[in-house]
Amino acid sequence: MTFRPYAGFTIAVAVVFAILCGLGFWQLERLNWKLALIAQVESNMAAAPLSLDEALKLPREQAQYHRVTLRGTFDHAHEAYAFATTGGAAVYHVLTPFHTQDGRVLMVDRGAVPKDKLDPQSRAAANVDGPVQVTGVWRTPDPASGFSPPPDMGKRIWYVRDVTAMADAAGLNLVAPVVIEADATANPGGWPKGGATVVSFRNQHLGYAVTWFALAAGLLCVWLAFHISKGRIRLK
Repeated sequence: MTFRPYAGFTIAVAVVFAILCGLGFWQLERLNWKLALIAQVESNMAAAPLSLDEALKLPREQAQYHRVTLRGTFDHAHEAYAFATTGGAAVYHVLTPFHTQDGRVLMVDRGAVPKDKLDPQSRAAANVDGPVQVTGVWRTPDPASGFSPPPDMGKRIWYVRDVTAMADAAGLNLVAPVVIEADATANPGGWPKGGATVVSFRNQHLGYAVTWFALAAGLLCVWLAFHISKGRIRLK
């Protein structure tokens, strides 16, 4: 048996092989993290609604996707609108400050309306003035990106759900920088339509792990084939 690999080439291949395997194992760790996250979200969504105090006591990540029940009044005069698309059609999510019975303020995404229902007068029946109870999903909105258009402050139309800036524009202070996505309980008149919470996580980590390990295996085969072709490795 002959085993005389080229030292420099072998060291270089070993370094790359280790990196590829490291990336594969890192993706497996990410896979376990993602599966645990999905399980936590599913558990949160299935659990009984929390009170506001219970939600505020939870760490930020653990509070995500918990259902919360609030009691208080909507501040319809300061509602704002977040542009989105559904099935290719433009819609606007109605985000309205909600004053709890003890004076704290949260932003509630009451649901989506088409453009012809953007004017509050076109859906006045839904803008109840008195005390109401709202159940929705506790969410931390995604931050704005560098490609997000600036808001149209005159029309109160935003292109990201920057609830803190929305509250600042209305002269309000939120008890937490979150949005409560209202459930599908019908509003009088039918608009806005709630229940739009999307629970969807891309989970391609296993595929990525297989790719990195396959590349590592391929590299090892190339190293072996090269040395066999040069007569540096022989089994007999």
